[in-house]
Amino acid sequence: MFKLTRRTLLAAAATIPLMAGSAWADGLISIIVNDPANPYWFTEGEIAKKTAEELGYSANVAAHKGDTNAESTLVDTAITNKSVAIILDPANADGSVGAVKKAVDAGIPVFLVNAEINQEGLAKSQLVSNNAQGAAMGAQQWVESVGDSGDYVELFGNPSDNNAATRSNGYETVLTQYPDLNKVGQEVANWDRTQGYQKMQSLLQANPDITGVISGNDEMALGAIAALKEAGKLEQVKVGGFDGSPDAVEAVKAGEMQYTVLQPVAVFSEAAVRQADNFIKTGETGVESEKQLFDCLLITKDNVDQYSAAFVLDQ
Repeated sequence: MFKLTRRTLLAAAATIPLMAGSAWADGLISIIVNDPANPYWFTEGEIAKKTAEELGYSANVAAHKGDTNAESTLVDTAITNKSVAIILDPANADGSVGAVKKAVDAGIPVFLVNAEINQEGLAKSQLVSNNAQGAAMGAQQWVESVGDSGDYVELFGNPSDNNAATRSNGYETVLTQYPDLNKVGQEVANWDRTQGYQKMQSLLQANPDITGVISGNDEMALGAIAALKEAGKLEQVKVGGFDGSPDAVEAVKAGEMQYTVLQPVAVFSEAAVRQADNFIKTGETGVESEKQLFDCLLITKDNVDQYSAAFVLDQ
């Protein structure tokens, strides 16, 4: 009798095109993130890759670094390599629509993580942090740390990413409830630590008496902390972050950052791959809606010791 082994399955799979809905589990899942130099996006890629490999796929991780042209080229490569699915953190809410459509037209299902595109019905899933919920929670904690009066500034993320505006709007909704809190400056720092440092220097020069900095992500906040340290002002200025990165957690432990809002990137990166696996096998993602929100968690000095791994808080 012929014995069907994993080796024979792999050999057969190599000669048969892998299509969505196929009974074959093996194939290439292409994972495209923003910039793995940022620990958040590094974790996103690594968790997705690990999950794909545990499910029996091969997987690779590439980065577009916020460039829609690079993103388009990487999607072309994924198509050429006959990927069975693409996990994508889109570079631009509008500018990435074409890249997703190109993959879908080639018969490759796309699963978006961390950021959305401004069109529904193309990607099979869009899995993102509940940024509005996280921003409101962070802003409330920021008020507890800074107080309900004084001048403050904001560091804003990449304007092409809907998350930047969602977080900023969430901050504003809470902070405008306190009439004695005055936002005296805002700078775009594009999620980047170096830009956060440089923009904080400029904001400090123009507003030397601020008492707080609210930031759209941890990298910009950490840059601001470096600038505040250099200026000898960190003791009088409270800083809040957003992401839950390992460096931010260390800053919370050290008393340099008041809090960070943890995005559950480890959770939704795994979930995206599992939904891709389900779609490849059954033609269905296994969830009801394309857009899926994952609630954020607050990390402060009171629970920072429960941080057990990158972007994971035990509860």
